[in-house]
Amino acid sequence: MASRPRTSRLRRTLLAAFVAASVAGAVSAAARPSAVPAPVPAALTPLGSATPAALAERYGAQRDGIRAAERMAAGHGDRRRAAVLRGMADPARSFLFFDGRDDGRIAEVFGDLSRAERIAVLVPGSDTGLGTYERFRTGATALQREMGGRSAVVAWLGYRTPGTLSPEVVTPDRAEDAAPELQEFVRELGGARQTARISLVCHSYGSAVCARAARAPEVADIVLYGSPGVGYDNAAALRTRATVWAGRGADDWIADVPHTQLQLPFGTVGLGRDPVSAPFGARVFAAGDGGHSDYLKPGSLSLSNIARIAGGQTPAEDGRHA
Repeated sequence: MASRPRTSRLRRTLLAAFVAASVAGAVSAAARPSAVPAPVPAALTPLGSATPAALAERYGAQRDGIRAAERMAAGHGDRRRAAVLRGMADPARSFLFFDGRDDGRIAEVFGDLSRAERIAVLVPGSDTGLGTYERFRTGATALQREMGGRSAVVAWLGYRTPGTLSPEVVTPDRAEDAAPELQEFVRELGGARQTARISLVCHSYGSAVCARAARAPEVADIVLYGSPGVGYDNAAALRTRATVWAGRGADDWIADVPHTQLQLPFGTVGLGRDPVSAPFGARVFAAGDGGHSDYLKPGSLSLSNIARIAGGQTPAEDGRHA
């Protein structure tokens, strides 16, 4: 029995080192794209339906907001952000919401939402914002292509993500703030597309956001990948009717993060048990040999299996625990 205290002390030591590294990296996190003036977005009415006409109206209104943000960024002298926004204002792109303030709040649609029978809501992890949005968009595009016809992917950047090297990334605080917004978004999406199968597809810190929005009855599957933990001891604690899946690539550094949680005087530190561990109780899917940023890489086993799950199919080489 003596090994348990030693294991506990080791976990605490590792977590302390991780927190120290995060605090030391706060300066790096502060170097993320600075706030640039942007207009306050117009109030959105609920998306009552997902007919082509209703969606075209919503997309057009968001395009107007993006163009206004582009003009403001250009006037501020931030040519890089203005160029990003100019690309977003392309009439071929479709946004359900857009807020250009701070690091941005975005929901972009890939595929035809009006006809989609399968919808994946993609939730990002740390260091995702307007300045890094293209890599998030690339993953969403790859997932929608893999899912095929009659599918849509919504790239949901609806919260201020923590920096990879920041104190916030080892606490559930940002996830707790973001979850109500995600839950409301899923409810609205489910009301507009009542016959569609909706899945939450959640990368890294985004898995902690999804875990807190898991009770939304519209969700059929929750896919956690590259997760540092979700802040709960097991899948049952999410109190969801959805099937909870978890996967991790063989070369993902997140496996070395201490999967524990400490209650300290100033708050909670750590995100708890590893979702791919047997005690967590998720259905584990094979995610191949990739690293932390490779899950939605075209041709990868992880992308294929995530797309299959979101489509209501059994993943290949299912690695579920007995």
